[in-house]
Amino acid sequence: MSGDLGAEVVVRAANACLDRHHNLELILVGDEAELQGHVTRIVGKEGRLSLRNATEVVGMSEAPADALRKKKDSSMRVAINLVKEGIAQACVSAGNTGALMATSRFVLKMLPGIDRPAIIAELPSIGGTVHMLDLGANTISDAEQLFQFALMGSIVTADIRNIDRPRVALLNIGVEDTKGHDTVKDAAALLNASGLNYVGFIEGNEIFSGKADVVVTDGFTGNVALKTMEGTAGLVAHLLRRAFTRNLICKLQAIVAASVLKRFSAEMDSRKYNGASLVGLNGIVIKSHGSADSYAFQHAIETALVEVRNQVPQQIGNLLQQEAA
Repeated sequence: MSGDLGAEVVVRAANACLDRHHNLELILVGDEAELQGHVTRIVGKEGRLSLRNATEVVGMSEAPADALRKKKDSSMRVAINLVKEGIAQACVSAGNTGALMATSRFVLKMLPGIDRPAIIAELPSIGGTVHMLDLGANTISDAEQLFQFALMGSIVTADIRNIDRPRVALLNIGVEDTKGHDTVKDAAALLNASGLNYVGFIEGNEIFSGKADVVVTDGFTGNVALKTMEGTAGLVAHLLRRAFTRNLICKLQAIVAASVLKRFSAEMDSRKYNGASLVGLNGIVIKSHGSADSYAFQHAIETALVEVRNQVPQQIGNLLQQEAA
């Protein structure tokens, strides 16, 4: 209920996913009267779409602790409870990230052997995509936690991209073994001794190079990097628009280059990469961008589907046992 564009976006995304996946059932959680109006207008009869009422909404600026203590009948809390109870197999939300993380951790708990959850998302790269974590769940992480992030990221990437042994890299200020602080060096030692496909350090300018399938860092660095990427993409789009509208000749050149610009825009469309996983939890929770439209929210639901089918939490637990053996 607390996405920037309202509940209608979620209903349209749900309808599109139901059309694509005939064995899918979706539960919409929130103000039942409002949701019913959207469903009647967009979907028609409910069929594989059901509604669950919730009387409260967690605001986007609300403190996670307040949401956890005071909003026990929020759409977010009720949806996560459905996963805990086994009624739903995954939760997808465009709401307050901090509240979603805190509530998910409180209700679902952590997988055995995982200290903290992490946020992982898929980003475009040369020749495909790259998964990066942590993108903001933890401002500080020790070497063992970075190792756990790498393990979880490897599993999510393998499932989403359907590859056997994803290449895992640690984000650092240089590629040499002597570079970086002790935490990242200790994490590298753990990864070198593991069964993961660790390829070494990677610098910020190589995140999109295609050299790695998974890039691991702490949440502070990852979130700053992500926001920088988003800002850079916006700047590039702005400069292109300005360049092609500067005068009549430039506008004519834009017409000639229209097909190239269209492909470029499609490849850079962030909506295709919407849906970050909150990994490490004893359940599947997907965080959609708050400003997601129906196309973007649909992708977040699709991400949840992949994780449900591949039983990602169980895979993480099994790999942890193997590494501990």
